[in-house]
Parts: sequence; structure tokens; C-alpha cells
Amino acid sequence: MVDQDQAAGRPDAPTPVVAVVGRPNVGKSTLVNRILGSRQAVVEDTPGVTRDRVSYDATWRGRAFTLVDTGGWEPFAERTPALAAKVAAQARLAVDAADAVLFVVDAVVGVTEADAAVAAVLRRSRKPVIVAANKIDDAPAEPEAHALWSLGLGQPVAVSALHGRGSGDLLDAVLNALPDAPEERYDSEEGPRRVALIGRPNVGKSSLLNKLAGAERALVDAAAGTTRDPVDELIELGGQTWRFVDTAGIRRRVHQTQGADYFAALRTARALERAEVAVVLIDASEPLTEQDQRIVSTVAEAGRALVVAYNKWDWVDDDRRQFLEKEIDRQLHMVRWAPRVNISAKTGWHVDRLVPALELALESWQARVPTGRLNAWLSALVAATPPPVRGGRQPRIMFATQASTRPPHFVLFTSGFLQAGYRRFLERKLREEFGFAGSPVRLSMRLRDTRSGPSGRAARGPGRGCCQ
Repeated sequence: MVDQDQAAGRPDAPTPVVAVVGRPNVGKSTLVNRILGSRQAVVEDTPGVTRDRVSYDATWRGRAFTLVDTGGWEPFAERTPALAAKVAAQARLAVDAADAVLFVVDAVVGVTEADAAVAAVLRRSRKPVIVAANKIDDAPAEPEAHALWSLGLGQPVAVSALHGRGSGDLLDAVLNALPDAPEERYDSEEGPRRVALIGRPNVGKSSLLNKLAGAERALVDAAAGTTRDPVDELIELGGQTWRFVDTAGIRRRVHQTQGADYFAALRTARALERAEVAVVLIDASEPLTEQDQRIVSTVAEAGRALVVAYNKWDWVDDDRRQFLEKEIDRQLHMVRWAPRVNISAKTGWHVDRLVPALELALESWQARVPTGRLNAWLSALVAATPPPVRGGRQPRIMFATQASTRPPHFVLFTSGFLQAGYRRFLERKLREEFGFAGSPVRLSMRLRDTRSGPSGRAARGPGRGCCQ
């Protein structure tokens, strides 16, 4: 079991993205492995081993960033087989979505026609570019890196991906090219509350942002998937300022997406990490889908406050409303605690009801129950409905405490394991007693041996630990 008896910490700030590009067989994946410090990217002395773009989490000097390894970029892909054209397209998408580009060139071979063509594309992208002059294995070979000045992308950094020579200087240059790390404090009560608009493609997220902002802030089109990058907007609502983030529509699991959808999904996930509360938009005029269920579950699992907005309500007739109520009860039972708002982003109908729902969800998300009140309630509940017997013994709940907020996390100190059904019963009763509308509630156990001495410390052994 995973120990979850920890206070909720500050979620990681959104990490910048570095795309590693270059023509085939210049050592991109070898350099990626060198940066990661482990062999995670497939490397073979054959051009074209890497085809898809693959993301890795990297860290240098305490700064985290996402490294995207790409396939060999052939600028003249239209004159090559279809697969090479697709690989080149993936590399272009990686550049479009990146905050900085690491351009790997074989310094021993020198600047080729393909390198010059890639450099021209990178200059037009207006992205920060670091030129890695690879395969400089020793000092006598360093002058060969100077020839790469002709690419017009600044000073090349001599490096040997195979031996690690110069990799520290290269990473320093990468960090200098990245945007400054955000300084916002997660614990701060100051500043705008952060709201992520999340949902399937074409459910009306951008339309809702535009309606709230009172301007065409986000591009809206009938074609699904118009939004690719998160769009932030500060909006004054209900007497306070909110930071709304319009995200790309989530089509499927991240590892199943392709092309621009892949990077859009990554950025949507980071937008959710930054948010305090998520508004999940659902198209009320269409049947609920498995993807709708997955999205609301993702928000709950991420520990964010949640409001469910059923959009396009002006398209819903009486028959559809009856079916929708049944679908919600059957398919979204896991988030019955989430406030529900029926709206029309296009016309603005009932959009004003979002603010009270957001405030309620955030209040619950930050709520703390006094230990005395919590244990008085728990003692009465357990006396009326004790835990079921397990293995011939009935576990006892000795006391409980709230370990953290954002979201509320309760720890039960018990003499034995509580079955999942009983834990769900406790969570339901917790909500009935203390509210928590709009916030997930985490409930975990810390097992204690009743044979421990007067100090009350848990006995050593397999029974000790914290269980979800």
C-alpha cells in the first residue's frame, strides 16, 4: 500500500519543454540518455531508430523541464518515403510546442544541406535554439565545432553525448534559454484563484471563456480541437479576479494521442496541476461518454476542487433532460459531491451561477475540521455502525485527525484493516456531516498494534503503515 499520511504539498510548477531535434543519426537519443543519466531512449547505430516524439522528465541544477526526443528530421521529406515525412512532421510539431530547442549537429561531419535547411526553419520559429556540436570527444576536435557558427543560431556548444564531455555546459545553456520559473505560491491566499476549463473537444470551453471575458479571447470554430495551448485570462467576476485557463479538449489518454494532440494533452495536464479548481464542461445535448467519466475522475484523482457544468442547455428538451438525469446518476456517481451548473456558453444563460459554485467548491477544498469535533462525531458513528469483522477480529478505530487540506485528507488510526466498503461508508458520512461539496476527500489508515506499550507507538512489523 502507498503511504498517503502526508500533508498535501505544493504541486510542481508547470515544467518548460525542450525539443531535441536534428537530422538522423547525429546522436539525439544518446544525448537525451546522457542528460537523463540513464538509458531510457532507444539507441542504435542506424539512422531512423527514433520515429515518434517521446517525453522525459529531466532536472538540472534543481530546475525541472520536459525533454522531448524526436525522430531524425529530414527537411526534404517530400522527396523521401511517407514514413520519413511523418517523422519530420513530428519534429516540426515538437518545435512548435517547445519553449526552447536543442539542435543536435554532427560536428565531425560538419554542416550539411539538411542541417542548413533545419536551421532555417528554426530561425523562423523565433524559439530559443541551442546548437549542440556533438561528437567532440576530445580537446583537439573542438575547433570543428566553430564551423557551426555558419548556421546562424549563435554559439555552438561542444559536447560528446557518448562520453559526457561538455554536457554540463550544454545544460547550463539550455537553462539560460528557458523562460523564468513561475514564482507564484501555492499556499498564498493572495492573487487570483486559478480555474481550469476542461472537457472533451467541442464542448464549449473556448466559448465559455469568451463569454466570461466579454471578448473573443480564444479561437472558436465548429471543428473539434481548435484549442492547442492553454489560454489564460484574468476575469473580474463576483467582485473578485479569477484566472481562467481554457485548455485543449481531452480526446483520449495522453499516450494514445498523436501529433499536436499529444502536446496539447501534456499542456492540459500541466494546466490542471496549476489550477485550484476545475470546471469540467459536458455537452448536455449528447449522451455522456466514457471520456466524460475519465475526465471527471482525473480531476478528482488530481485532488482539485470540481464543478461540473452542463453546457448547451438551450439545446436540451424535456425528453433529453430525463435521460440526462438517469445518465448522470448512473455514470457520474463517483462525483455526486460536485456542484452542478446548467449553462449555455453561447447565449450566456446562467453563466453567472458559476461563481457561487466555484466559491463553494474552493471553500470545501480548504476546509478543516477540528480534531475534537471530528472524533466526537466518529465515536458516535462507529458505536452505531462498527467496522465489519475481518479475519475473525473486529478492527477498532482509535481516533482520527485531518492531516491536510487542499483537498481534505483524513487519517484513521486503527487496530486493523478497514474494508473498502466501510471506508466508502465513512467518506459518505463525512460528507453528510461536514459538507465538502465540490472537493474530493482522501481517507487513509494508519494501522497500530494494540499490544504496543503506553507510549502508543505502532508496533514494528507488516501491520504497520498507512493504507488508502
